[in-house]
Amino acid sequence: MTTRLEYRRLDERSGFPVLYYYDFIDKDEIALRFACDYFVKDGLVYEKTSCAIEISCYVIYVQVAEDEKALKSAGPVARQKPGIMMEVREFKEGTAHYPVVCTYTFQDDADAILHLQSQFLYLYGREWERTSTEIDEDRGVYVYYAQPTA
Repeated sequence: MTTRLEYRRLDERSGFPVLYYYDFIDKDEIALRFACDYFVKDGLVYEKTSCAIEISCYVIYVQVAEDEKALKSAGPVARQKPGIMMEVREFKEGTAHYPVVCTYTFQDDADAILHLQSQFLYLYGREWERTSTEIDEDRGVYVYYAQPTA
């Protein structure tokens, strides 16, 4: 059976048009993408509204996030080693600058999924609370936005 993922625009009047699709995609990668609040592709930021499982494919419904901007200055992430890359970035209200706190490279899909779904991470002796997550396909990285709790 073919595993297919579709990103569809949340627009009932237009029949939920397919924006992007991926054939032969691993179910673990689909789970990673289901865990993300945002999807960055072709310079646009989309907000996930819902996910669905249909008979023939998995679906993520999105709408353009008008108030969000893709990281323009950053190109593709330079990889030190193979695996799933995830940046932890500090979320600051009212700014477009989100400094990198930490970068992970996971060799196991389950570890990446668990980190993306975690409400809290402990880094450098501090507790960080998730504000949102995204897959930035333009840069080839997952991003975990968080704020320190204290």
